[in-house]
Amino acid sequence: MKAKAAVMYKAHEPLVIEEIEIDKPGRREVLIRTAFAGVCHSDLHFIEGLYPHPCPCVLGHESAGVVEEVGEDVTYVKKGDHVITCLSTFCGECEYCLTGRMSLCQSPTTKRDPKAAQRLSLKGGPLMQFINLSSYADHMLVHEHSLVKVRPDMPLDRAALIGCGVMTGVGAVFHTAKVRPGDTVAVVGLGGIGLAAVNGAAIAGAGRIIAIDMVGSKLNLAKEFGATDVVDASAGDPVAQVKEMTGGGVQYSFECVGLKKTAEDCFKMLARGGTATIIGMIPVGTKIELHGPEFLGEKKIQGSAMGSNRFRVDMPRLVDFYLRGDLKLDRLISGRLSLGQINDAFAQLKTGAVARNVIAF
Repeated sequence: MKAKAAVMYKAHEPLVIEEIEIDKPGRREVLIRTAFAGVCHSDLHFIEGLYPHPCPCVLGHESAGVVEEVGEDVTYVKKGDHVITCLSTFCGECEYCLTGRMSLCQSPTTKRDPKAAQRLSLKGGPLMQFINLSSYADHMLVHEHSLVKVRPDMPLDRAALIGCGVMTGVGAVFHTAKVRPGDTVAVVGLGGIGLAAVNGAAIAGAGRIIAIDMVGSKLNLAKEFGATDVVDASAGDPVAQVKEMTGGGVQYSFECVGLKKTAEDCFKMLARGGTATIIGMIPVGTKIELHGPEFLGEKKIQGSAMGSNRFRVDMPRLVDFYLRGDLKLDRLISGRLSLGQINDAFAQLKTGAVARNVIAF
């Protein structure tokens, strides 16, 4: 079938709207009519060449839609089901899956054989699928383990945000760091992921949640998501400000930017025994420098892959959190744009002034 998609031909160049071909669903594959796709900073990393990816390709990975067709042996979903996609495609058979760490699965069994016809093509030639999804297109063809069905009363624009940013931020708080009621938390960077981490810390019952950014509007927004305190990083050293506010540092910090300095700052602002969780995508080749003696205080630094999710369990629960008013997704959406405006959406993202734009199909 034919579909409209935003194609990346080369890093550092605008995406181009093209008509592409999508193959019929094969065994265990599902065809989805895309409803909304979030414009995530992770995609921008690939556009800017900070992470390499074969081209041409269709980016996009934070999405929700409606099932249109299923392939052989698919029993989990049927035509008409509402679904959220997730880049944490799991095989269900490898060591990571069998030990409950499905977000780390990288099994090739959920992809098509490289020698066979691929899911996407462009003008008769190969078109690379981005992390099993490619959601900057009006249709997606994915493995059934790349999606989760959700209740039909969940608005699909909000549901799309759960597919990456919200799951990543909230999951890092719940699963990776395991924040407990009463703990002190700092969140550095208040884009979609950072605001979700603030919201997750509030749901987890953190006693103090310090939101840190350089944009005043985002600091104000963080208060609506549950921040008890805000720090303007442009007005002085955020590490010094956090340590003064807390009398020595926080128990948990979350880096949601993807920079060397903010990762190092997250470690520096910890109290003894604290844990820094790096959520942001730090560019390839970047080295993080930490002061060795700090480890004698039992401080820890760790990464988080998509919030250490078990998305088929987690995402329906996040939908329930939203529908009962705990998850603040309405304020997370900065704007709704058409596919033809996708380069404008990335330009807005680069300004740092928006939380999350979504592409509406």
